[in-house]
Amino acid sequence: MPRERLRALQWERFAALAHEVFPADPFFKKKWSAAGIRSADDLRSWDDFSKLPLTVKSELVADQAEHPPFGSNLTYPLERYVRVHQTSGTTGAPIRWLDTQASWDWWARCWGFVLRGAGVTPEDRAFFSFSFALFIGFWAGFEGARQLGAMVIPAGGVDSPTRLHLIENLSATVLVCTPSYALHLIDVAKERGIDLAKLPVRIMVQSGEPGAGIPATRRRLETGWGARCYDHAGMSEVGAYGFECVTQAGLHVNESEFIAEVIDPVTGKPAQEGELILTNLGRHGSPIFRYRSGDRVRLGQERCACGRSFVRLEGGILARMDDMLIVRGVNVFPSALEGIIRQFEAVDEFQIEVFKQKEMHEVRLLLEVDSGRHGPSVVGETVRAVIERVRIEIGIRVEAEAVPPGRLPRFELKAKRVVRRQA
Repeated sequence: MPRERLRALQWERFAALAHEVFPADPFFKKKWSAAGIRSADDLRSWDDFSKLPLTVKSELVADQAEHPPFGSNLTYPLERYVRVHQTSGTTGAPIRWLDTQASWDWWARCWGFVLRGAGVTPEDRAFFSFSFALFIGFWAGFEGARQLGAMVIPAGGVDSPTRLHLIENLSATVLVCTPSYALHLIDVAKERGIDLAKLPVRIMVQSGEPGAGIPATRRRLETGWGARCYDHAGMSEVGAYGFECVTQAGLHVNESEFIAEVIDPVTGKPAQEGELILTNLGRHGSPIFRYRSGDRVRLGQERCACGRSFVRLEGGILARMDDMLIVRGVNVFPSALEGIIRQFEAVDEFQIEVFKQKEMHEVRLLLEVDSGRHGPSVVGETVRAVIERVRIEIGIRVEAEAVPPGRLPRFELKAKRVVRRQA
């Protein structure tokens, strides 16, 4: 669709949503009224839209504390809602989120873009490796695959060896999980002598953390599984907004269902690289307007070779704004450290320890190095090489040490590899 038509469609949907939400949703009615908006009729152009106040997570947390258990960001009576989920709590207190049936159908439709973008078809069998708990995780992906017509295989409540057995016996062709868990399955397969490249999995759709968008991590995943790895971005409070196409030239934002802006996080002005701001257009029961995602992104300058006119985020999610570490005056993102560590095949898992020394933040890398497969000498060589690569590529000196295999935690959902220590 040409950009001008796409923008017209977005405005039409936004205007309809604003007229429905403003009179009925206490949270946004109060927020917009404080900004001088008397009714949805005051919103006549994109200039008016850009004057809407930004929404931040702390407001939602405070609102739910004041109006437990679901907060006041609800357009309809509670009887209209059929699903309850909550955020993972990775970046603060978890937020509960409700969806009507129409909103849940919208979630599934958004995931349809994610799956079709990766080349998933009704002939595929999609294997979902997550716990199916309150965290929204891949619940909507499960629904999206079902609506697409693919066979869906739920794999919650079983251990990793059983999941590998099911993938093989049920001939799963699509694996949906976090990058960390897919890497963990590679290790489990090696322990049991399973050649993952011989399994029928041809596509992996990864979400929950930036691993699949980091080139070194993607290479390790694709080599280990013998399958194509596709990144996806979404948020419990926003929806499934980002997907990769088969050209894998960055994340597309699904602009038929979301309005995306990129701003300088300090000045709030539009920028080519900065913080991603999102508005969803189909979640009428619990909408979000101009939400500060906390994700650092860079806008692509050229139209994608796949032909889509959706905006493209080069390199996917570059980093989480609140993950940034300042080490001796240098801004360091954990994703940049992962991009270096994953280049070393001998490192199976890692952890980033952050501590203070003489009032300065320092970083220590804990590395699980597999000496069994690579020989005892590889341990010291790898630790020294990682330290040197970080110095060259990021410009800081870090501590690093090898730890015994299996000491560091593995993750089924979002990995938490940054640990803050007292010393």
